[in-house]
Amino acid sequence: MKFVDIKNDIAFRKIFGNENKKEILISFLNAVLKLENQNKIKSVTLLNPFQFPKIKGLKVTVIDVKATDENGNIFIVEMQLTDKKGLDKRIQYYSAKGYASQVDSGDEYLKLKPMIFIGILDFKYFESPNYISRHLIMDNETGERKFKDLEFNFIELEKFNKELIQLDNLIDKWIYFIKNSENLDLIPENINDTGLLTAYKDAEKHNWTKEELEEYEYAQMREQDERGEIELAEERAVEKKAIEIAKEMINDNETTEKIVKYTKLKTETVERLINEINTAL
Repeated sequence: MKFVDIKNDIAFRKIFGNENKKEILISFLNAVLKLENQNKIKSVTLLNPFQFPKIKGLKVTVIDVKATDENGNIFIVEMQLTDKKGLDKRIQYYSAKGYASQVDSGDEYLKLKPMIFIGILDFKYFESPNYISRHLIMDNETGERKFKDLEFNFIELEKFNKELIQLDNLIDKWIYFIKNSENLDLIPENINDTGLLTAYKDAEKHNWTKEELEEYEYAQMREQDERGEIELAEERAVEKKAIEIAKEMINDNETTEKIVKYTKLKTETVERLINEINTAL
């Protein structure tokens, strides 16, 4: 038995955005938001149900699932594989824009319903050691919360290191599934939640069509390419800084050995820089 990687954009949207398996999203939302008894979400309407790209291999720019519950509350569940400059502003803009778009000019503001954002991050983002966090708007001194309609929840997968035997609540079981699905061979025995169990079954590769698996594999290759581009850009930035430092040290008449030691550049690179600087004089 093999499972897809839930962090893959095709897998994420297919499983959480399935109109015929809404119990998956309902279970996940109730677990993340710790909703119990009469406060539990009982039904959802998907605002962007999953559809395969009309053009094969088309990139999904933002990997998210949007839904409303029976009370009109709006939920955005988003998967982020890499940290990006301005991510905090984009999330706030995205949520605020969705909140404001509920009403047209002249409509009553009372029609506005809460907008709840849930971000699943495949990297460390906050300084706190907690792998799940909830961010609310409240008075800094009293803790009073008058502005309740915007809420931000985050799951940081890198901080979650629990083993299967350590999972003692539903949210931990969900995070374990999202983080480790592609490395599992069996559905864990302690899964007694209908929504999560359905998610496991939908993640089994033998339940996917040939076309679905091809799109899934294409998305995997694209994600690897994007990660490679980011790593290459970071390496080039580090090398550029090292070259700048090396040039300053050359101008200060430091030895080649010392420049190599402090910049980590190759000896031949430093010697080339020395020749270039001497030639320009």
